[in-house]
Amino acid sequence: MNNTDMLILFLMTLCATIFFTWYVKRILIKARIADNPIVSEHRHKSGTPTMGGIAFLFVISLVISQFYDSTPIVILSFIMLAGGIVGLLDDLIGLKVKEIQKIVVNKTNEVITLGRLKVQPSEEVRVATPKAKAEIDDLIKQDKVEVVGEVPIKTEPGEWEKIICQVLLGLFLGLTCAVDTLGGYYLGVLSIPIVIVAILGCINAVNLIDGMDGLAAGIIAIASTACCIYAYLFETTAIMPPFLILTGLCLGFLVFNKHPASIFMGDTGSFVLGTGYAAAVLICDIPYFGVLALAVPIISVIVSLLHRAHIIKLPVEPLHHTLNHYGMSEVKIVLTYWGFTALFCAIGILAKMYIF
Repeated sequence: MNNTDMLILFLMTLCATIFFTWYVKRILIKARIADNPIVSEHRHKSGTPTMGGIAFLFVISLVISQFYDSTPIVILSFIMLAGGIVGLLDDLIGLKVKEIQKIVVNKTNEVITLGRLKVQPSEEVRVATPKAKAEIDDLIKQDKVEVVGEVPIKTEPGEWEKIICQVLLGLFLGLTCAVDTLGGYYLGVLSIPIVIVAILGCINAVNLIDGMDGLAAGIIAIASTACCIYAYLFETTAIMPPFLILTGLCLGFLVFNKHPASIFMGDTGSFVLGTGYAAAVLICDIPYFGVLALAVPIISVIVSLLHRAHIIKLPVEPLHHTLNHYGMSEVKIVLTYWGFTALFCAIGILAKMYIF
């Protein structure tokens, strides 16, 4: 693929994403398919249309129709479509309300304990854990807390169901034989388990950070652009197209998803980007730089795992919601995450240029 074709690919992806996101947003608004955040600091976003990642599926289909003669693009596009369908099913299941959870406020002048949380005076928290639910009635009777609202919790597939679907996505990519080397070393069929782990990790990393306006789309846009620069400087421009597609998708979606977001991508979108980024890094065989460029989401996953293992304790999970909980504005958090992503990418490029 020559430079003109790559420019056409990028511009087509970018413009198509802007159009289809606008179109899908109109449909979602009419269908009243909207987000209902469970984080107190984001309750004002209730009513914002979600599942905007459906737009990605239309764009990817268009890419396939125009670049069907490019094997890497076709393989990448199909794995992204498969990931998007899995995410779409997750979103559709989530339209059903599982339970209604109370939101309470500490009425006292003292710190009180609710479940695993230490609730500060006047602080609002959600009654989510079994321990908190068992304690809440007594705290209400003691006039220590007051119910100030309720939030619907969506139904979600079981953890094992999610893992199985994500493993199948990795297996699907592995069986295409598009990935048989890693870091320049030939692995053959031994690459399949590595592909599965990479798909699992990347999907969950992107899905975890998709909780603030423009956060996930911005990070993947920066990481994918950096991979294009890395390929241009040190590899070959032949591996740029997959990352140009990801960059076009993200930048096009950011037109509507930047703060204040008028649409969210949902699991449909985060699964497309997570699956697509992992597949692009593996197919293009730039694993070291690809992982470094995604360092911010990976660190966020590690922090959440430490929280779930009770090694550390976060008032709200994941980390970006904790930062927001302690007063850091959403815009500052997003810009900080973007900045660190750009920094990690710059470090990787400079290290390759002057050290390795």
